[in-house]
Amino acid sequence: MGDKVEARHRSSALVGPDGISAGGAEGDAEEGGRRSPPRGQGIDGVPETDAVTQEGSSTKLCGYLHKLGGPLRAWKSRWFAYEDKKCQLYYYRTPQDINPLGSIDLTSATYRYPLRAEEGTFHIQTPEKLFVLKALNREAMMYWLQQLQLRRLQHSGKLTREPAKLSEVPLPDSEPHVLSNSGEQSDDFLPAVKTPVGLVGEEAACLPDPWQQTTLQKLSLKHPLTELQNQVQSIRISRSSHDFGCSVFHVEEPQLPPTPSNKELLPPRTEENAVPAVTPDPRPLSAVLLLPEAGQEAQLGGRRSPCDNSRKKEKKMSIPLTLPSERKEAGASERASRLQQEVLTLTKELKSQKELVGLLHKALEAAQQEKRTCAQFLSAGGEQKRLELLRHQERRAADLEGRLQALQREKEELEQRLAQQDGHVAELQQHVQLMMEKNHAKQEVILKLSEQVSACMADPHCATLNSVSAETFRQLQEQAENLKDDIEAYKIQNKFLNSEIYQLTKLWRNSSEQEKSLMMKCAYLEARYCQMESKYLLRLRKLQEIKGLGTKQQEELKKLIEDALKEDMKDVPKVNPIREHDEYGFKIVPDYEVEDMQLLAKIQALEIRSHNLLHQDMVDKPLLGRWAHYMGGRPSGKLVPSPELKGLIRCGVPREYRPQVWRWIVRTRTQGLRESHPQRYQELCRKGEALQHPVSRQIQLDLHRTLTSNKSFASPTSTAVQQLRRVLLAFSWQNPAIGYCQGLNRLAAIALLVLENEEDAFWCLVAIVDYIMPQDYYSKTLTASQADQRVLKDFMAEKMPRLMAHFEEHDIDISLITFNWFLVVFVESLASDILLRVWDAFLYEGTKVIFRYALALFKYKEEDILKIQGNVEIYQYLRFFTRTVSDGRKLMNIAFYSMNPFPMKLLRSRRDFHKEKLQAELRELERIQKEFVTETVERKDKDLDVGMSEDDEDM
Repeated sequence: MGDKVEARHRSSALVGPDGISAGGAEGDAEEGGRRSPPRGQGIDGVPETDAVTQEGSSTKLCGYLHKLGGPLRAWKSRWFAYEDKKCQLYYYRTPQDINPLGSIDLTSATYRYPLRAEEGTFHIQTPEKLFVLKALNREAMMYWLQQLQLRRLQHSGKLTREPAKLSEVPLPDSEPHVLSNSGEQSDDFLPAVKTPVGLVGEEAACLPDPWQQTTLQKLSLKHPLTELQNQVQSIRISRSSHDFGCSVFHVEEPQLPPTPSNKELLPPRTEENAVPAVTPDPRPLSAVLLLPEAGQEAQLGGRRSPCDNSRKKEKKMSIPLTLPSERKEAGASERASRLQQEVLTLTKELKSQKELVGLLHKALEAAQQEKRTCAQFLSAGGEQKRLELLRHQERRAADLEGRLQALQREKEELEQRLAQQDGHVAELQQHVQLMMEKNHAKQEVILKLSEQVSACMADPHCATLNSVSAETFRQLQEQAENLKDDIEAYKIQNKFLNSEIYQLTKLWRNSSEQEKSLMMKCAYLEARYCQMESKYLLRLRKLQEIKGLGTKQQEELKKLIEDALKEDMKDVPKVNPIREHDEYGFKIVPDYEVEDMQLLAKIQALEIRSHNLLHQDMVDKPLLGRWAHYMGGRPSGKLVPSPELKGLIRCGVPREYRPQVWRWIVRTRTQGLRESHPQRYQELCRKGEALQHPVSRQIQLDLHRTLTSNKSFASPTSTAVQQLRRVLLAFSWQNPAIGYCQGLNRLAAIALLVLENEEDAFWCLVAIVDYIMPQDYYSKTLTASQADQRVLKDFMAEKMPRLMAHFEEHDIDISLITFNWFLVVFVESLASDILLRVWDAFLYEGTKVIFRYALALFKYKEEDILKIQGNVEIYQYLRFFTRTVSDGRKLMNIAFYSMNPFPMKLLRSRRDFHKEKLQAELRELERIQKEFVTETVERKDKDLDVGMSEDDEDM
């Protein structure tokens, strides 16, 4: 029955079940006349060794295959040989040819075989075209497919194991992904096929073409130039061999064990009955004839060339080609010519080694020059030499830019390869789905036919059996058998496709890991670039502060600073391109009119970007994973206060979850008021439109001074500005005791940016003013705000006595700086990403967080502040130093760990103490004011009486 299926397969058209026709492939598009390594030999002429071979054999992947192609779309016998280093399959007309007719790139190729094509037919699909090949039988076809899969996987593993040459800078806490056990066969979807004896490997080069095609049938019409070159080379070698008295194709036939009949072309061979004969090389015999003699090593003074091992093996293979004794003189001349060739080869090798030594000398001189430059910088007193050193650093920065561009280009290439592989995987999955549907349909047909047959066999007297003739019944049985054979064939094909999908998925994962590693390297190099540029700008600023520079040096320094400020890194490829605004619309680099402040702003922006790039994978992504795990098992708005949630909020809420977390916190704090007045905001908005509030004019004036560095509030007619006006007016009606206080506009603006809804922003403002902050914090007297400033000074004296003594020594009142921090919760004082982390913890824990971060900011810059002398200089530094803080994680650790213990009970007691003291002072002040007013009125009355009496006397 299997013979019938095979015959049916042979008679059918070359169209696979996937709908791809064997004749649909375009003609050979390979490069004609290209030079390639001989079959079984590496690029440098050294014989390659397979990393993994079947059954411990050293058989090389080469042999005869039929190839469908050419203008006539005919099968032509070709000699195929796999080249390991390039992962390409070269094909020749004969094993003796020097130049290949073309090659197949296997790095991105996929393999399959159609069931309804001729036996042994399989396809190699590359991104450029489809190659249709045919082996002698099904076993040889499966061997070729398995070996090609294995070679492709090995090549991918070698690419992964190679050290990263794109950057010599090591990554912090990261290792490039290395494919483990890449040479091993993946899951055993199919059993390993034994090596077909005599059909593949070096032995097949000595045997005739299995299809017995003539030279005219093998002739390639598309590559006449390559055919001509091979013919000329063959004639030249033939003449040389004729002079030696033997044929160019004379190769000792392998000794086969005696068999009953000589008609068999390929008798089986085992290790016991195999005669130790010389294994012929699948390379062209012309390469074998031109090998040097063994005595050449002694003539070269004992030096070994890189091809010694290859020559030893080829010398054994050239034993049948031993020259006769009467041709010794000609042999001597040949050896002399070969020795001359060897001398030329060694001369070239010596020249390359000298070039390598020269390069090493140059590298050593460069290192020594750098060392001398550093020593000169430390020892030189003049500023000109230091400027020269800065220019050298600029050149190094340019070199880093070039390396970063190279990494970006390689990344794009990897992305293209990954996209191609994804497309191949999708096609294979569609193909497998189609096969499964066809298989299911055929199984249903078989079940129906089986039921009919069993019914007929069970009741021989039924009308159905009588109506069906014996011939029809036999046809049904044959169809059932054929369908069973098809099912088995589809099962084998399904296993092969599963293996192919598994390997392609594995290659895709390797490419993804490589891309991830390159992205990390790019981020690290860009961070290093930002650090170097930041240090460069700091050096320029320090040089600018030196007063002893000459006029020329000052002009050059000013020009360098102007160039540094104008440079925007637009030509440098970046992992995440620098944006003018962040996710919430805040301007990353603030605008300053003073040149010195512009320089500081750019230094700050570079430090922040460098920090973000270095911590992007190590901190932000793991934190996002922890939040995703925590929020995944909870419905929206159903969070529960817990130590775990408190720790996560202190680390910072990711942008994806921040609106949800803030809404839950605000709803929890204002739940009672919102339940009693569910439509409160809409009612207040209608009231604000109908009536004029006394503070509405002040609100309108402050709208245009709110978050000027944020693009959402940059335009007076923007939607965010109108929403902010409605929120502030609604709050002024909600809390008549306060109405409006400067600073509330910034609190409401931050809530609008995060929550993106004006009603939620209104309730957030209510939660801050009425539930989180102490009473009278935003009243006309600001009593609670002033009390907190005194409490902060007490904590400063306890936690940082050296810094507080430094402030007292220079008569510094920190409340002039910190009062605004507390009133608006650090808005416009910290970078936006750090500010929002502070707000996360502030909304959840309360005002204690403000004290923690205020102390942490002074602790963060304590050493820098202690170095500054002078009242004006200290105030000038305190005015902007918070904007230079770039490491939010370090600041968080100082706030919540270095400032401990920080009990809330102590904070409340000190706050009450200072508040009572302030109220007493205010009462005393009011009393003094009343007495002063009373005395002033009495004095005016007395002066008026005296004046009137004088007038009376005059009269």
